[in-house]
Amino acid sequence: MILKTFGWSFAITAIGLAFAAWQWGWEAFGIVLILSILEISLSFDNAVVNAGVLKKMNAFWQKIFLTIGILVAVFGMRLVFPVVIVAISAKVGPIEAVELAMDNPERYEALVTDAHPAIAAFGGMFLLMIFLDFVFEERDIKWLSWLERPLAKLGKVDMLSVCIALIVLLGTALTFATHAHTSTGTQDKSATVLLAGVAGLITYLVVGGLSGYFENRLEEQEEHEQEEEAKARAEGKEVSAVGLAGKAAFFLFLYLEVLDASFSFDGVIGAFAITNHIFWMALGLGIGAMYVRSLTVYLVREGTLDDYVYLEHGAHYAIGALAVILLITIQHSIHEVITGLVGIVLIAASFWSSVRRNKAIEAQAGKDPDEDKTALPV
Repeated sequence: MILKTFGWSFAITAIGLAFAAWQWGWEAFGIVLILSILEISLSFDNAVVNAGVLKKMNAFWQKIFLTIGILVAVFGMRLVFPVVIVAISAKVGPIEAVELAMDNPERYEALVTDAHPAIAAFGGMFLLMIFLDFVFEERDIKWLSWLERPLAKLGKVDMLSVCIALIVLLGTALTFATHAHTSTGTQDKSATVLLAGVAGLITYLVVGGLSGYFENRLEEQEEHEQEEEAKARAEGKEVSAVGLAGKAAFFLFLYLEVLDASFSFDGVIGAFAITNHIFWMALGLGIGAMYVRSLTVYLVREGTLDDYVYLEHGAHYAIGALAVILLITIQHSIHEVITGLVGIVLIAASFWSSVRRNKAIEAQAGKDPDEDKTALPV
């Protein structure tokens, strides 16, 4: 079952890592591997959400999402989007950006270095909003309860995450951005950082608004479907569970694509904190995206979700760490390996905590591993 579901992902991983080592050396091999792991980890909750929604579709729409959807996810967001970000930031055409990366890496590196303050501010604000909205939300399962409980209480204040993000952006513009690192030395990039940071904040709010819109439409459609099923049962008609089709499935498909795009932003933007090499970035994120799709299929076919409940927390703390690192790199250089390891350590710690939690519950309550568990915060 695992080989059948993850076979293509395993094959693409082997080919991709071998190609990176052959073409660019062992440093590229390590960076691509780190990017793949980070993409899988950061998008783990995306796979869980996708599986929960995808199982409501019929077989046709499931196939559409797993074929057309993967083209959008892998080639659109992970391959094209990084090039577009560089092109816009460096004020060159997308084709020219790719040609420079291939034919004139020195000039490309200079353009990316000059554009880095804008990229870091845009990505830092986007990732920071994801992290803040997560920690300010009240949730039943808490990993670091000593931290998450008071933050959830603070989160009851309206627009607190936006206010904090704007304060952080202003502080960044007045500190790191005044001596931003560029190809010609340090320059004052305060205005650029402010503008790019606000753009990142707006992008997050727009993406979140679209996701919320499709989610509301989905809920309305589900209520309608439930009413129709109840009416059919009352009339003695047989109700078959074939999955949603037609408009309902179409809205589900749109919702999943917007949701997947929003999750893709954190992976793509976070990748700029690890490397500026668009080919390493595309290769690592593409490998990770394949695993996310395979994991979605696995969860749908198995009909169960993962028991490692703290992984989502670890992924969001990794996002928060990447946001801070991106803002710091406006002025100070941080090695890519250190940046990647920070996220991996946080996610590994959340995985270890999840395993300990599951073992403690089984030992204390004597419950079956498949039974529902109450949260045991760290």
